[in-house]
Amino acid sequence: MSQSKVAILRTAPETILDDYNRLLGLADAASFLPSDHQTILKDNISWHLYFPSANTTPWQLEGTILGLRARGINDLVAVHNNTVVTNPFRGGDLNRLAPIYQHYQIPERFNFRPEDVQWSQFTPRARMRALHKVYPKGIHIPEYFRGKNIVHLPTVKTHIYTTTTGAMKNAFGGLLNTRRHYTHSWIHDTLVDLLAIQKEIHSGIFAVMDGTSAGSGPGPRTLTPHDKNVILASGDQVAIDAVAAHLMGFDPMEIRYIRLAHEDGLGTGQIQDIEIVGDTDLMNERWNFTVGDNLASLVGDALWFGPLKMLQKLTFHTPVVYMFVFGSYLFHDYVWYPISGKPVVKRFLRESPWGHLFERYGHEGVLARQAAVSNPSVA
Repeated sequence: MSQSKVAILRTAPETILDDYNRLLGLADAASFLPSDHQTILKDNISWHLYFPSANTTPWQLEGTILGLRARGINDLVAVHNNTVVTNPFRGGDLNRLAPIYQHYQIPERFNFRPEDVQWSQFTPRARMRALHKVYPKGIHIPEYFRGKNIVHLPTVKTHIYTTTTGAMKNAFGGLLNTRRHYTHSWIHDTLVDLLAIQKEIHSGIFAVMDGTSAGSGPGPRTLTPHDKNVILASGDQVAIDAVAAHLMGFDPMEIRYIRLAHEDGLGTGQIQDIEIVGDTDLMNERWNFTVGDNLASLVGDALWFGPLKMLQKLTFHTPVVYMFVFGSYLFHDYVWYPISGKPVVKRFLRESPWGHLFERYGHEGVLARQAAVSNPSVA
């Protein structure tokens, strides 16, 4: 097997779309995504409210669309998922992604709407570490995903249950239905299972990761954003997550989902075995990010991993779960965000060049002129 490659570049708001185009070239995107297959764009909306570093950025989405089209990958469709605490319709609007899909005439499907996506039982050929136990009556996946390419659009950030989150975690919402919270006690094993399934059902897999503002703290929502001016891309989901973890200051092989995926041959988690291209000196950076906890994660820790684990079937497999859903929604949207989140957002929009760029997307819809769409160039 050829060596796994991860492309990494420094970027700035003035050059961001050109840099994404160059990034996809460095990472050999076209070699992973056969152009005669439809390509799913799977953005990451961890929170319907706008918060820097938590969600796919509009420039990440637009730059990826332009970079793919420049390489003849034109048949694009977006597929969104629902979660018990995040509204994808509101998220697409508040994070300014929906106007980009509309401008570039990319259809949007929702995997929780039967008229868009049907779910069917799937028996993986690969050995499952967790999903066969979590779903003893059978694993179900979106039928629409079979035989299509997929491009994941995560951000560089930490996560309260998986230490870091990125390309591998981005499949969690798309491939599992609304009962995916059943898997949280086995979350690392679940991510490995999902990557194995993706390799069986997709014609190509690729990831484009935005670290223009990267998130440290109890993610994926209640983060502290740091402007890092970095973007990454790779056809190896394990390798790109390993490089992102390395930048954040973690040892990738000490993160269970990366180590297990590496051991199962699903990708490369050892930094020394990954070919880094682009601005390679960035690998000398270590950002010393931390994870930490918030009120919601402390409750989750007790129920999914701690002394209350024995009560899971009562708390998460019955209508009692809605009490926790409401509690999480109330805490994040009506306690943490107004008190702690809004001041961060206001300061980011006022002081960060990426905040200024986000505001431009609000006024202009998209950054690229139509000529860039009609006459793209391959870097």
